[in-house]
Amino acid sequence: MTMQKKMHLTSLGCAKNLVDSEMMLGSLELEGYTTVEDPAEAELLLINTCGFIRPAVEEAVDEILRLAEYKQKDPTKKLVVTGCMVQRYGKDLQEELPEVDFFVGIDEEKEIASLVKGWSPASSSLFPQGPSCFLADSTVPRRLATPFFRSYLKITEGCDNRCTYCMIPAIRGDLRSRSVQDLIIEAKGLEQGGVKELSLIAQDLTAYGDDFDDLEAGHNLISLLKKLLAETDIPWFRLLYLYPSSVSSELLELMAEQPRILPYLDIPFQHVSDQVLQKMGRRYGQQDLEQLITMIRRVLPNCALRTTMMVGFPGETEDDVQKLLDCLQRWQLDHVGVFPYEAEQGSIAADLPEKVDREIREERFARVMELQAEISAQRLQQYVGKKEVVLVEGVSQETELLLEGRTRYQAPDIDGCVFINDGTASPGDILTVEITEAHTYDLVGGIIR
Repeated sequence: MTMQKKMHLTSLGCAKNLVDSEMMLGSLELEGYTTVEDPAEAELLLINTCGFIRPAVEEAVDEILRLAEYKQKDPTKKLVVTGCMVQRYGKDLQEELPEVDFFVGIDEEKEIASLVKGWSPASSSLFPQGPSCFLADSTVPRRLATPFFRSYLKITEGCDNRCTYCMIPAIRGDLRSRSVQDLIIEAKGLEQGGVKELSLIAQDLTAYGDDFDDLEAGHNLISLLKKLLAETDIPWFRLLYLYPSSVSSELLELMAEQPRILPYLDIPFQHVSDQVLQKMGRRYGQQDLEQLITMIRRVLPNCALRTTMMVGFPGETEDDVQKLLDCLQRWQLDHVGVFPYEAEQGSIAADLPEKVDREIREERFARVMELQAEISAQRLQQYVGKKEVVLVEGVSQETELLLEGRTRYQAPDIDGCVFINDGTASPGDILTVEITEAHTYDLVGGIIR
């Protein structure tokens, strides 16, 4: 019998990173580890970092230093750091963060249990020599860090888009797609574990299968979705991160025919100005976005649209910002994330002229956020008096007197929620709620069945 050991995991960054963390959890649990919330109780302190943008790196460093305090009190603890920050900065971290016992690149995460088991003070960190080339499959152990009723299915690694501000290809490598059959095996396993909402994720879902040769024709997002629908009974499939110019009418028509594919699309636009988009290396302009939104609303009139916008990119003018505000006012999108541009060392955009001062970037960010908050509040009013299907998450984080859930139009962790003030339900239940109130980002209602 394997002796139980205790570990504390901090997973930073996106849902794609969370899946990597879940794989490390699965591997370590097979080695006898159990997860604890309190770092003081853990023998192993593991941090899976994000290295995409400077604020994420700063957050990771702060978290490493916070956990290092526990190690100072008890030197027998091991502090292990992995993930995108390690992949991006490599050996430079050793000098900057001597508190860390062991650094592990992304490609070695699959061996985390054996690496930790064989670690000694003389062990060398496994720094990457270049972009990641690992592609997980359904045989890799995985233990969900999400509630049992929802999960993510990572269908690709890496990215072939070369956006000038983005370091993902340098960190994660070129596009690598998993086979349809392997994804079906994993989806079936998740379904058996109780998953009712499966969110498909990738750096770009629409690129799925582009790296396969002609012998593997049929490996694309459409064929994958059809197989998932045919071979599982998972009630909710959600699509996160699609490239604007690659969203096809065929995909939208499949969504219209299949209610199990939720009427929700996360399509990062990044901007609307043609000159800014061109400098970003994006393969579309404002007119393309206008046509895309028109097509989506024609085929899927009730579809919730989420996007992200970046302000303060080099060369962005006040006119460009006004175009962005005008488009948001006209388009009335459901969910918009806004980010001030950060110049990332090693990116093409970092060397572009006409930098925008930080204060101006922050002011533009605040303006766009203020407008979108007004739009969000208006958009949510349409649900008042309606009966909406809701996936119950459990007791609310705000108060134990309320339950909390999400409609089909709200993705986990990034959108608002439904506060349920009448009726009882268990986590994972999918039921009908009558919406009685709408706020800026959240809804309120009672269970009717």
